[in-house]
Amino acid sequence: MLRRPHRPTASTASHGRCARAAAALALALAATLLGACSRETAPWHLADVSGHLPDLHFSLTADNGQPVTGESFRGQTTLVYFGYTHCPDVCPETMARLMQVLAKLGPDARNVRILFVSVDPARDTPDALHAYVDAFDAQHAIGLTGTDGQIESLARRYRVAYQTEKRAPDGSYEVTHSSAVYVFDARGHARLLATDNDAPNVIAEDVQRVIRDTR
Repeated sequence: MLRRPHRPTASTASHGRCARAAAALALALAATLLGACSRETAPWHLADVSGHLPDLHFSLTADNGQPVTGESFRGQTTLVYFGYTHCPDVCPETMARLMQVLAKLGPDARNVRILFVSVDPARDTPDALHAYVDAFDAQHAIGLTGTDGQIESLARRYRVAYQTEKRAPDGSYEVTHSSAVYVFDARGHARLLATDNDAPNVIAEDVQRVIRDTR
């Protein structure tokens, strides 16, 4: 007996179209997710220290003379630098580079703060720090100082090395210190480490990425 060729019914054809549409949608979603994963896992330009350093935590004195803690900066991306106001070259060069970073951030700079932590608390009074950071940026830069013990404790926390050199006959002296800039996200998590070799545009690009990650 001859069998009639099978013709798909309307429901069968509809099911086939839906299956093809679902498959196409799944492929599109997979491509989107793969693209997103690629973006999320793209390498950083700066050193990634996530999970290797503790959260931003300290109790110091700000350049306005008021006590301040790490929690005071929750909700803001912070760039932390350890230096001192009498530094002849590295500190002013680093601060100038960070000013270029702020300029490249555009509107995102509104929620960025630069914390200049003094490693020379004997000379860096709040007034001295205030004049120093204001010379660079009165809106985004904040000077921080404290007792010798407070500074030493914070330096150990973030593996910062510094040492006061021998005094000159006139009583002046220099302080050798690490020159890295620590990037903390808006939740206070340590994220990145920038060095003298990192250009402002490279730092700005990674800082913007940190800002986007915590919005």
